[in-house]
Amino acid sequence: MKRIDILYDGAHYSVGEQDYQAMKAAITAAASGPAAWVSVNHGEGQLQPAELLVGPGIPIALLPIAPDDDPDADPPA
Repeated sequence: MKRIDILYDGAHYSVGEQDYQAMKAAITAAASGPAAWVSVNHGEGQLQPAELLVGPGIPIALLPIAPDDDPDADPPA
């Protein structure tokens, strides 16, 4: 996976070189149990580190971004 875009509270964030399924599992665990912080990037060009609080009732969307010709890309589930 080249990048995962994240939509959180109406703002766009991203993480690079992360496994989509692992990120999805970590978000699911935080959403169903005690809240947890997730490290992400914010901005274009020069990225700024950011932390998102993920927990029950907090909406978050993951959008996998991968090259069309990447045979190892994780499909969205």
